[in-house]
Amino acid sequence: MTTVYFVRHAQPNYENHDDARRELSEKGMKDRKRVTEFLSNQKIDAVLSSPYKRAIDTVKDFADTYGFEIGLVENFKERKISGGWIGDFTEFAEKQWNDFNFKLPDGESLKEVQIRNIEALNQALDKYADQNIVIGSHGTALSTIINFYDPSFGYDDFNKIKDVMPWIVRFQFDEDRKCTGIHSIDV
Repeated sequence: MTTVYFVRHAQPNYENHDDARRELSEKGMKDRKRVTEFLSNQKIDAVLSSPYKRAIDTVKDFADTYGFEIGLVENFKERKISGGWIGDFTEFAEKQWNDFNFKLPDGESLKEVQIRNIEALNQALDKYADQNIVIGSHGTALSTIINFYDPSFGYDDFNKIKDVMPWIVRFQFDEDRKCTGIHSIDV
């Protein structure tokens, strides 16, 4: 049995519009301690993360406290929306959830995000078979992973978690990489 704890980042600084370098807010820095507290009892073997700063920083307190090096995985990054900032994120998100192939110029569709995140997850499952791993992630990326294993997870579910930060979702996989359970964890 392999257990993966996807950790959706804590609250970011929304004033910083640079997606890759957006840091955590002061609240986010405090809230990541809750992630450390929860993970400290889970017998973790490895810590991976999206290369985006807010995802790294959310799992960094745990990694530093317990002596883990964070392995950065490019394909766990968040969806690229477009070349600019989206004013009405709610409308855009609903369009994408209603059509998994919808994307703006220079952006990614949810299908593309899902494919690359599942590919990265499968590589992690192969490398860390029968271990407990943590993956620093993002709301949309994580939601597309949930949707892959549970297609009933859609826009309404995404809308319910869009402001939940940090958020941990535990996935369990058998030796054939079959997902045997998905559990949302409040921290």
